[in-house]
This record gives sequence, C-alpha cells and structure tokens, in this order.
Amino acid sequence: MTDQVVDTGGVQVSARTSDANQFLGRTRELKELRADIERAGLDTLSGRKAPRARVLLIAGRPGSGRTALAEELVRQVADRYPDGVLRARLTDPDGTPVPVRRTARLLLTALDRPTPPGAPEDDLTAALREALADRRVLLLLDDAAEADQVDALLPDTPECLAVAVSGGPLTGISDVRPCTLGGLDTKSAVEMLSRHAGSVRITVDPRAAEGLVEVCQGQPAALRLAGGWLAARPKSAVADLAKQLRAEGEEGTPLSRIFRLAYTGLPAPAARILRLLSLAPGGLIDPHTASALAGSSVEGAHTTLDDFVALGLLHAVDSPLPQYEVPACLHPLLTALTETQDRPAELQLARARMLERTVRLLQSCRAITETDSPETRQKLLGMPRALRFPNPRAAADWLDIRRPALLASARAAVADGELDTLARRLMSQLVRAMVAHFGTKAAAPDLYDVHALVLDVAQRRNLPREQAAALLNLGDLDVRTGRTREALVRFRAALDAGREGNDPYATGRAMESVGGAHLELGDYDRAADWFGRALAQRQARAERVDEARLYGRIAEAHTYAGRYGEAQRSWRAAVAGHRKHGDVGGHARALSELARVQEYAGRLEESLRTCQEAVDWARRAEDPRLQGALYLRLADTLDRLGDPAAAQLHRGAAERMLGEEPEDSDAAESEPRQEAIEPEPDPNACEIRSASKED
Repeated sequence: MTDQVVDTGGVQVSARTSDANQFLGRTRELKELRADIERAGLDTLSGRKAPRARVLLIAGRPGSGRTALAEELVRQVADRYPDGVLRARLTDPDGTPVPVRRTARLLLTALDRPTPPGAPEDDLTAALREALADRRVLLLLDDAAEADQVDALLPDTPECLAVAVSGGPLTGISDVRPCTLGGLDTKSAVEMLSRHAGSVRITVDPRAAEGLVEVCQGQPAALRLAGGWLAARPKSAVADLAKQLRAEGEEGTPLSRIFRLAYTGLPAPAARILRLLSLAPGGLIDPHTASALAGSSVEGAHTTLDDFVALGLLHAVDSPLPQYEVPACLHPLLTALTETQDRPAELQLARARMLERTVRLLQSCRAITETDSPETRQKLLGMPRALRFPNPRAAADWLDIRRPALLASARAAVADGELDTLARRLMSQLVRAMVAHFGTKAAAPDLYDVHALVLDVAQRRNLPREQAAALLNLGDLDVRTGRTREALVRFRAALDAGREGNDPYATGRAMESVGGAHLELGDYDRAADWFGRALAQRQARAERVDEARLYGRIAEAHTYAGRYGEAQRSWRAAVAGHRKHGDVGGHARALSELARVQEYAGRLEESLRTCQEAVDWARRAEDPRLQGALYLRLADTLDRLGDPAAAQLHRGAAERMLGEEPEDSDAAESEPRQEAIEPEPDPNACEIRSASKED
C-alpha cells in the first residue's frame, strides 16, 4: 500500500502519528468515527446506491489535536484502502484557502496522472474523479476552510473515504456528522505533559500536573508548549508554571497564554527570529530562510530552529534536508507579534533579505549544471560556501524538496507588491533552475503559474517587454496542451505589448507564434500571411538565421494548403539561406522537406535527387537520425519508381542508422507529415527576458 503526501499549501503534512504508541486519548472519538464509516448513509437507507465517497468530518479549533486524531484514524483504517492514502492541506498557514485547482493538480501528480499546465479547475477535478473511479483510496483533507474545497475533490465512488479536518461544520456536503473536539481527558493530557517535560516532576506532584492540564483546558498544542517550557527549566516546578498561567488572567485562549509565557522567556535574538518566521512563505522554513530573515549565520539559525522544536514552537519536517514548519495554530500569534514589535521597514528588509538569499541559491542551483563554462565556474567560486552545491544531484534534490516553498515564495512576493524587482529576479531564476534540472515538459505546470505571476507584476508595473515575454511563454504552454485559441489571444496581446515596448524580438516571435496558431487551427492562408510578416521584420533587421527558418514555416503552410509550387519556392529560399550562413544541419533538413514536397507534387525523379543531396548534407552534419529518416524517404521514393531492390538496401541502411526496425511506410501519402527530425527547441522559450543581466 502506498502512502502519498500532497503539498498543496506549501507545507508537507509530515508529522504523522503513524506509531500507535505516540497517540494519546480520543478513544471515544475514534470509536464514533469508525462506527460512522460502517453506518448506512442516507442514500442507502432510502434504497439508493451511495453516489460518492463517504465524508468524515473532524472539527475543532487550531491546537485541539484535530489533525493528530485524523492521522490516527487513517492509520487504523488504512489497510481497508489498498490503493493508498492521499493527503492534502487546504489552507495556507496565514489562513488563505488553497485554490481547488492547485490541490487537484497536486493530487493528480501524486497519482502519476498528467496535469496539463494551465488547465481550468473543472477539467482538473474531473480528471481527479476519473483517476479515482476504479480505486479504493483514503483522502485526508486537512484544514479545510470551505465546504466547496472538499466537495470538489470527492471521488464519485463509495469505495473511497474522505476524512476532512476543519474548524467547524462544512455545510453544503450532505450526510456529514462532525466529530467536534474538546480537550483531552485528564489522564491522557497528563501523559502528554509527561512526555514533553519528563516524568519525574509529573510523578512527584500529580495534583499540580492535573491543575496545569486544567489551566491548559486539555488542549494538545498548549500542553506541548507547557512541556517544552518545563523541559527548558529543569528547576521549575509544575505548580510554578500553573501559577504563572493563572496570573495571566482569562485574556485569550490557553494556547495564547502559554505561548506568551514561552515567548517572553526567550533571549531577545531568538525571540526576534521566532517572530520573523511568520514571514516564511507557506510556513516552511529551512536554516537559510531563518538565517536570511534574521541576518544571522546559517549554522546559528539551524541551532535556534532545533531549540524551537524542543520548546514545541516548531515542528520538524521529515525530509532529507533540515526543514521545519510553523504550527498553524501559532502562525496568527507570531503575525500579531510582528505587527506590534517590529517596524514595517524592518519587516520589509527581512523579506528582502529572504528573497535575495533565495535568488542566490537558485543562481547557484542553476549554475552547477553549467560547470563546463569557465565563467560559470568562476562565478560559483565567488559565492559563499554556504550557498554552493557540491554537485548537480544535490542541487536538483534541494530544488525538488524546496519547490513548494519556492513557489509559495514567488506567490507571496508578487502579492506583497512592494518588492517587485526582487520578485521578478526570483521568478526568473526559479524558471531557469527548474528548466535546467527538470526540463520544460516536466516543469510545465509550475512554469505556467510562475509566468502568470510574472504577467501580474508586469501589468502592475506597466512593463510591456515583460508582459510580452510572459504572454509568449503562457501562449507556448497553452499550445502544448491543445488550447490553441486561447494561445492565439495571448500571442496577439504579446504582439501589442512588444510593439508598445519597442521589443523587436518579442514582436517577431509574436507574429511567428500567431502564424503557428493559425497553422494549428487549419487556417493556412492566415498562417502564411503572419509568417510572411515575421519574415519581413527579420529581413529588415538582417537576421539571416531566422529568415531561413521562416521561409521554412511559410513553405509548411503552403504544403498543408496543397500549394506545392509555392511551397517548393519557399523551401528553396530556406535552403539558400541555410547554405549562406553555414548551417549544415538546417541545410539538410530544408532539402529533406523540399524533397517531400516534390514527392507530393508527383515529381519523383527530382525528389529522389534532392533527397540524395539531403543525405549527403546530413552526413556532413553528423546527424544519424536525419540520415536514417532520409534513407527511409529514399526507400519510399524508390518503391514508387519501381526499384524495390534499391529500396530494400536503403531501408537496411536506415535500420542501422536508427538502431531499430523502421516502421512500414505506406506506398503513398495523402497528407504531409511532420518533420522527420524535430527542430531544436528555442532555448529562450521559457526565459523571462527582461530580468537583470547579472542574473
């Protein structure tokens, strides 16, 4: 059975009470919840088959142990669901509900299902329901803020179970009875206190321990902080802590009172670091984040974070790298402290330091993949040792583990609105690092979100060049996922932005992309027209390489339209252009496509000669894949010319070149095929071009 974690809110649900010995109390609640799984639902009672998964709701305020109870329930019943457990967090630590689209996408990723970049929410939730239709899975949906968040994710099968955790009832979801939590029973609460504070003081003064439990109202989060406070003060009695808490009065909750006591007992530097942790995007912290926020050393920050874990102020995340999360119940308390104890300028400076550190780590993460360049090696050596990665694998692991926090950082930086320059640099480096380590295709869903954020900043700051770049990138990703009409709208907007910003690169690329979208939609006349406009611009700027390529795009449109004479003229212009600037591979490909069009036009002898010439140029280009494809082309042409023996020889040569059995070719083709060898992707396809040059 698999056990999958989905990180939707920037923080992994990693502190799981999978060991039964770690969980305390809640016997009655667990019994009721397990009974609720077995009880007949309203549909069953009315004689209808249950159309959806059963939903169990655990309701309680933050700090009541609601997530721990859900985890224990999952542990006890998980063996009934052989297809595994999926976990998702539906609210960010700052209380912002996580969009359903993001949750559905990450659940699909956990199920190894495709998640087209930019896909709308309805498509993703429908794909999720389809993926779960034939599975028996258990969903743990933690910290749900709204019923719609849960309802949209429910599988359409009664074989699945959803356990939702929320602060209150989720009205709108039928047949759900909430299990509402109060405090732990006294015995369990005392045991929890003993685990965190040590058993000696609890054993020698059980009445004082029970009094402390009463002051904490049996709330697990408050008891953890109380235990951490006592553990840090071995000479203090349990009764002393209970007395101090009572002296705090009735203001606030038990959790807020014990938190104030724990906070005031911290040294000033540690207290400042703790406050600033509320600024960490997604509530996920590593030593670099804490170091940058506080302006301290990485080693010192790491030690302080471990101290906070011992005090119950942080949770350690189960991760190959040191990571921590702020408990959701403490996040609003830390935020309130920063508002009263820190000046806005200091908080902004801390955010800027954190973003700058993240940018430099991303620079290092990308640069480690480019160590063949002496300039890059020198740049890496100039970085502080704490920011360097030992090898590309370590950098890729860091990027993968920190990806949720990095994406949350980008979202937070854009939402902040006061650090747009740093936000743009961060997103530029994040895109480059993800492309370098994961590839454009694998990173496409995240890249789509980042480019959308870039567009937000560019529009807010009236930066037409960046608007054009973001629109082009988003359009490219839309095309790859079949949303060609949406992409066409983006490409036209990119053209307008490129013209406004006097950006010839964006303008030319946008015109070519508009042509490509029309080509995809089957409007070949408009495609040829837009390719022609892009060609005219390239010719005016004497950009010969792009000029030759655009002749090929025009020829492609004419070929699809069946205008073979015009297509041949354009391919010959492309051949001449590639030959003129010495692009041997481009020359060979253009000849290959010219031969294809000649074949469509019925000029088989001419096609054979052109194809033989293309083979010669492909040999010079040392491109075995193209050579193999051309040998297959030659074999097809020779078959049509009535020379099967020569055709068989060329097929054997193609087999040797391609290293595999070639597929049988049709004796005749009625429609033009795609290029035998795809052109190399534009290395700047996902680039945020107007970022700072020093990045």
